[in-house]
Amino acid sequence: MSNIELLAPAGDLEKLKIAYLYGADAVYCSLKQLGLRANANNFSWEELKEATIFAHHLKKKIYVTVNIIFHEKERKLVEQQLLKLDEIGIDAIIASDLLVIRKCQELHVSYDVHVSTQASILNGEAGLFYKKYGVTRLVLAREANIEDIKKIKEQTNLELECFIHGAMCTSFSGRCVLSNYCTKRDANRGGCAQICRWTFAYPKTEQVFSMTPKDLNLIEYIDQMIQAGVNSFKIEGRMRGIYYVATVVLAYRRMIDKIIKKDLNPKEIEYYLQVLNRCANRESAPQFIEHLPGRKEQYFLGRQEVSNQDFLGIVLDYDEQTHFVTLEQRNYFKVGDEVQFFGPNHETISHQITEIINEENEKISIANHPGMIVKFKIHFKLEKYDMMRIKLFDKHTFL
Repeated sequence: MSNIELLAPAGDLEKLKIAYLYGADAVYCSLKQLGLRANANNFSWEELKEATIFAHHLKKKIYVTVNIIFHEKERKLVEQQLLKLDEIGIDAIIASDLLVIRKCQELHVSYDVHVSTQASILNGEAGLFYKKYGVTRLVLAREANIEDIKKIKEQTNLELECFIHGAMCTSFSGRCVLSNYCTKRDANRGGCAQICRWTFAYPKTEQVFSMTPKDLNLIEYIDQMIQAGVNSFKIEGRMRGIYYVATVVLAYRRMIDKIIKKDLNPKEIEYYLQVLNRCANRESAPQFIEHLPGRKEQYFLGRQEVSNQDFLGIVLDYDEQTHFVTLEQRNYFKVGDEVQFFGPNHETISHQITEIINEENEKISIANHPGMIVKFKIHFKLEKYDMMRIKLFDKHTFL
């Protein structure tokens, strides 16, 4: 199982560094022109160079999405950018357009080519087709189930990558034209307006309906997926914040490590399932992994997506002599609150705040300005980039 990879999203440099720090083996990101998340910050060429150097210094990998559908006028641009990516030294691209895949083969680039989930691969014949063009990995459609995965692995013997967490498309990924029809924003060019998240009114009534799938969450199926032949477990979310990235990556990192070591307590799955369900504003479900989704995996009559306020702050420094933690505030908290600290190098720790000191060294009772720098005393060692959230639940209650 040494070839099992945890793959995380990176919408910008800060998220990339958080993803690596919290346990990702690789990240996927996009340049400002070539990926399917046009509304993410994405990377300039200089930022991508910096990110690649940073990744390789940590002995980790970086993949770049080149997965939009290209028009004839862009053929020359494709060649130029594929060669420039080779100069930077990335580890792989994620592509769906045959123009890109064939061009990589012609140019003899040194990075690998992974076939994007946009290709909707659900059978071995499709995998063998792409294998002829030198691809090393298939990113399977989110609609793949355990039996599909097993058969595709047996037929192709290629690396398989599967989404395990994040947003679902109401259509087969990449096959939806609702965004184009309703807003003239091309989903296959990075401009998806997420029409499936809209609510629609029934004629002559006040009732609304939606066609939104609940988010994907496969933390209960990781072991089965490893046995089926999955090599890379992919988290969706280049548009998400650092708290989401840190929480989700850390949960899956610890689960995968315990599965590899054959040291997983089934109750831990329940704990991490609760943690994951708290860090997003939509409900989640296993979706297609065992059977076709039904009414429990879908929103039909509208929904409320409440902004998550659990993330309270990020650690900037910890003084081991004075025991003061310095924190950048992200959401409202006050003296008396029960909070939790989590990070990649320690278990989650609960703490009650008894004082808060601002930058003027004044005692305050409330931290209510986003981005304000505060400190308070805490008697266990913390590290830079650890995070503070509201107290959710104690892990020991699940074990």
